[in-house]
Amino acid sequence: MPYVLILYYSRYGSVAALARAMAEGVDSVAGIEARIRTVPAVRADTEPAIDSIPAEGPLHCSLDDLAHCSGLLLGSPGRFGNMAAALKYFLEQSSPLWVSGKLVGKPAGVFTSTSTPHGGQESTQLSMMIPLLHQGMLVSGIPFTEAGLHENSRGGTPYGASSVAGAGHQPPDEPSLLLARRQGQRLAQLARKLQND
Repeated sequence: MPYVLILYYSRYGSVAALARAMAEGVDSVAGIEARIRTVPAVRADTEPAIDSIPAEGPLHCSLDDLAHCSGLLLGSPGRFGNMAAALKYFLEQSSPLWVSGKLVGKPAGVFTSTSTPHGGQESTQLSMMIPLLHQGMLVSGIPFTEAGLHENSRGGTPYGASSVAGAGHQPPDEPSLLLARRQGQRLAQLARKLQND
C-alpha cells in the first residue's frame, strides 16, 4: 500500500498531536495510508541520545521509510525560527537519497508548533522546506481557499498547519487540528494523483 510518511520531532506533544491529525486526513483518502515516524533527540555532540527503538510512541524513521514514501509531511517545533536539531540531524543523513533521486517529484508539506504567536512559525516551516526542495520534492501548503486559515487565531499558515502551544505546552485547539487534517488529506490526494500520472 502506498503511504504518506509523517515524519516529525516533538518534545512536549504539540507537534505529535498535529501529526496524528495529519494521519487522520491522509487515511481519509482511499488507496493510500499514513505512516507516522519520529526521530530521536540528539545531544550537543549530535549523537543519538536514546535507543534506536523507542519504548513508546511511533518508531524512529529510517532512510528506507523516507525513500519509499509516496509523499512526506515534515513537522518540527520552532527553535528560534528554525527546525529542531533532531530533525535537521536526520535530514542531513539523507544524502544517499539526494544522490539517487529517490524523492524527486514526490509531494511534501511541513507543519510546526511554537510557544508564542510570534515564535517564528513561518520561518521554521521555510527552514524545513529547504532540504525538501534540494531533494526535488514538490512542496505544497494550505491554500487561502481553506476557510480555517481565516478563522483560526492559534495557528495555521499558508505554508502549513501550525499551533501556538503557549508557555504551558497546551495541545493544539480544534481549528488547528482541522487544518492539519485538511493538509494531510490534500497531500494524500496529490500523492495519489501523481502516482496515477
